[in-house]
Amino acid sequence: MSDISKIDKNFEVKTEIGKDDIKFYDVDEAPFKLYGIFRENGKYRRMPENVAKAVSEGVYALHSNTAGGRVRFVTDSSYIAIHAEMEALGKMPHFAFTGSIGFDMYEKTDGNDRYIDTFEPPVDITDGYDSVKDLEGGKMHEITINFPLYSDVKHLYIGISEKASLLAAPDYKIEKPVIYYGSSITQGGCASRPGSAYQSILSRRFDCNHINLGFSGSARAEDVMIDYLKNLDMSIFVLDYDHNAPTAEHLANTHEKLFKAVRAAHPDLPIIMMSRPKYYLTSDEEKRREIVETTYKNAVAAGDINVYFLDGKALTGEDIKETGTVDDCHPTDLGFFAMARGVGEIMEKILS
Repeated sequence: MSDISKIDKNFEVKTEIGKDDIKFYDVDEAPFKLYGIFRENGKYRRMPENVAKAVSEGVYALHSNTAGGRVRFVTDSSYIAIHAEMEALGKMPHFAFTGSIGFDMYEKTDGNDRYIDTFEPPVDITDGYDSVKDLEGGKMHEITINFPLYSDVKHLYIGISEKASLLAAPDYKIEKPVIYYGSSITQGGCASRPGSAYQSILSRRFDCNHINLGFSGSARAEDVMIDYLKNLDMSIFVLDYDHNAPTAEHLANTHEKLFKAVRAAHPDLPIIMMSRPKYYLTSDEEKRREIVETTYKNAVAAGDINVYFLDGKALTGEDIKETGTVDDCHPTDLGFFAMARGVGEIMEKILS
């Protein structure tokens, strides 16, 4: 565990955080625990760079977006600061910067993760930012900080009081990750902050690790991606790429193929498949829903007892319908809550 100011003597000058006793640490070092991302070739990634490059140009461009990334630790500091060095910033007109570029923070309280605050990025952000949030002093805090959904992070340093303790966080109750593969919705567009993406909601509910393999506009179940997915060690697999299949025919040619490849590699793995989370469907979208459901029905007919189908229309529900989206496609926090509710009902059955 290194004090970053001893590595870079100019570091304190570069920050604008008004704490006289601040000490920075690199999250790549113990006792910090990183989840959902790993460092490779100078920045954090969600899958190996060479595999991403082999899949497609889109996956390669997006695989270093840090959706689903988390750092966990315990401290009794009365504040927590971040110094983030970033690139490939996700600036979009329909997506809050706090979700696409920002970090948010949770604290474990009475067995539940409670939202504390968001490290809001400045509107004119170019290559990273500093932010600090105060905490209640004189007590230990079990902290999770979620990484941005649509930006690349090269380095993250955590600042705490130099007199404060810094300890490792407990493991997740379920350390083997839930793997989510899918579209921009899977990646987290357009949650107002990282912790509002449906996978993060479920991770807190079930105290389970997860890896977000959502690739905006680029989840097309290519052969290279199928080979990568089937070899991952996972507790549950969630399959949701309807939106990114270029045509219904493409979906029909790849969906069951992907399912069968993962099933062959993991005979007892619970697999959840869903159609696009949308209430009012066009005729093409109805056809796509039927294709996904057919994969499920064929599996059940073959005797598979660990496969589950979620109708995307039912995911939004009669109580939400189209009001849970930004643009009739990407969910708001309300839409992600509805998705977490639907997927969570199945995960409850699986995990119990």
